[in-house]
Amino acid sequence: MNDIATLQDARTDKADAATPSVITSYAGAVPHNIEAEQQLLGALLTNNDVFDKIASIISPDHFFDPVHKDIYEKAQERIQKNMLASPVTLKAYMEDHEGLKELGGPAYLARLAASAISTYAVRDYAQLIYDLFLRRQLIELGNEIAGSAASGSDIRDPGEQIVAAEQRLYTLAEQGKGETGFTSFLSAVTQAVLNANAAYERGGGMAGIQTHLNDLDKKMGGLHKSDLIILAGRPSMGKTSLATNIAFNIAKAYKKGTLPDGRTGAVEGGVVGFYSLEMSAEQLAARILAEASEISSHKIRQGDMTEDQFRRFVEAAKTLETCPLYIDDTPAIPISQLAARARRLQRTHGLDLLIIDYLQLVRGTARSQGNRVQEIGEISMGLKAIAKELNIPVIALSQLSRTVESRDDKRPQLSDLRESGSIEQDADVVMFVYRGEYYKEREKPEEHDMEATTRWVEDMERLHGKAEVILGKQRHGPIGTVELSFEAEFTRFGNLIQPWQQNEPEY
Repeated sequence: MNDIATLQDARTDKADAATPSVITSYAGAVPHNIEAEQQLLGALLTNNDVFDKIASIISPDHFFDPVHKDIYEKAQERIQKNMLASPVTLKAYMEDHEGLKELGGPAYLARLAASAISTYAVRDYAQLIYDLFLRRQLIELGNEIAGSAASGSDIRDPGEQIVAAEQRLYTLAEQGKGETGFTSFLSAVTQAVLNANAAYERGGGMAGIQTHLNDLDKKMGGLHKSDLIILAGRPSMGKTSLATNIAFNIAKAYKKGTLPDGRTGAVEGGVVGFYSLEMSAEQLAARILAEASEISSHKIRQGDMTEDQFRRFVEAAKTLETCPLYIDDTPAIPISQLAARARRLQRTHGLDLLIIDYLQLVRGTARSQGNRVQEIGEISMGLKAIAKELNIPVIALSQLSRTVESRDDKRPQLSDLRESGSIEQDADVVMFVYRGEYYKEREKPEEHDMEATTRWVEDMERLHGKAEVILGKQRHGPIGTVELSFEAEFTRFGNLIQPWQQNEPEY
């Protein structure tokens, strides 16, 4: 053991120089543990079954010493092919390895095997090696940030540099978390029972986040974690209004408490992030205030309010001051920045729902730009990845193609989704907003045609103040149509009283 350490001490300086992640601006000792690497490799070469215990924790790049990296890599290749990896079998592949020659040649492999630790400790050693790798990566990242900020050759502005650094830091923090591997059926069924119990404790209500649009909640079971929900419709159907109503309802109901797993989080409602790529934050806030104060959004814009209305408006604004609704109105934001900012919001304030208004205004990466179908596909996949990574529902608004307007029945369908079939493929739920009143209003007959005018008036009365949300796809539930009320004056969707509910007593 001491012989190995002595040989290795002579190479530590060379390993420092060979590690590109260590930049000269850091003057301290580089975090590493050569003995841990030696003993782990010894255990692996002695008993190849050890590989199954450590493969999910470390990879060749996590080793500090380049020779150890190559030894592990060769051993990994053979084990994955169901071949023996031992000092004898690796000798043929590494006999001419220059770094290994400095340590005594193939005899070094035998000495590693002789210094093997017990198999019960291998995961602890693998975790130690991985933790030291992360510390070296942090040093590299810190030096890169300092170098980039000091360099005149970096043409990015400081804001872009911060976003890039933050994204790398988050990637480093989350490294390995998404690689859960197989989950036992016991674990999966336990989680399913917990979800069902959450719904049962709500009196047969939702397992997901309630939108407080009752019929929609019953149809969907609330908004479920890791779901990508596409909310689509033609212009003027009320997509943004419905999205802001849902955002407001959820943020308004927010209550913080202890979750069943012991973590602190939202026990009711939730923290909402809203990307408003079409409207400014002020315009979106005005819409929400119009709904909360029941004052026409047009009057708010014009300042045409009575003293009583203005007082109501101010009181509504004060009530909503603490509402956990965060708005980002950066136009044409790239999908990578959108993801980075969502991660930051979840880390700093929490995040239970993310809304994007709208999908076609998000930008893809440089490699996909120029091919619109490929770019939209990349964006929809990116949004689904965010939903899974952050474990939250994501609602993305989407435009529909003009083919809707050429049909007699203007109700949208899945084939109307604009520019990419991947939107339908990636989405867990696709729902369309449809207001028959909007189209019927534009079909007003000539005044002299009394019969047609009478039918038109009857149809307008039937459709007035009503909207439909059509569930065209729901991966884990039924499809169908939900009727909602719509108050255009306040841009507000609400629960529609059904005919069978009209005579119910109020309590």
